[in-house]
Amino acid sequence: MDSLKSIGAIAASGMRAQGERLKVVSENVANANSTGTSPGEEPYRRKIISFEEMVDRESGNSMVEVSGIRRDDTDFELRYDPAHPAADQDGFIKVSNVKTILEMSNMREASRSYQANLNMFETGRNMRSQLLDLLK
Repeated sequence: MDSLKSIGAIAASGMRAQGERLKVVSENVANANSTGTSPGEEPYRRKIISFEEMVDRESGNSMVEVSGIRRDDTDFELRYDPAHPAADQDGFIKVSNVKTILEMSNMREASRSYQANLNMFETGRNMRSQLLDLLK
């Protein structure tokens, strides 16, 4: 695999990984205010994505891939709301452990990383095009 083609493959792996990250962030944000529906029931638990290096056997390129998506085991926040159907005998409900400000930060970082990979992909494509123009 030539080096200009490798640039596209590496950048594409980064875009795929960041796309998955944005998907996880959007799930977390969508469920940030969820609660259980009955006493003792747990609300939505935040998801965390992790990445790992993947070496392409054919080209030897180091790429990125999603290694897993797991649940965040931090404690749920308790909120006093005795009228809620999920309230315990003391009137407290468990609220999701999603911190919206953290998710917005993750979203911005994933978006910028995706854009950087897209710029790299386009630069590689432009260089390939320029090379073909020189060979004409």
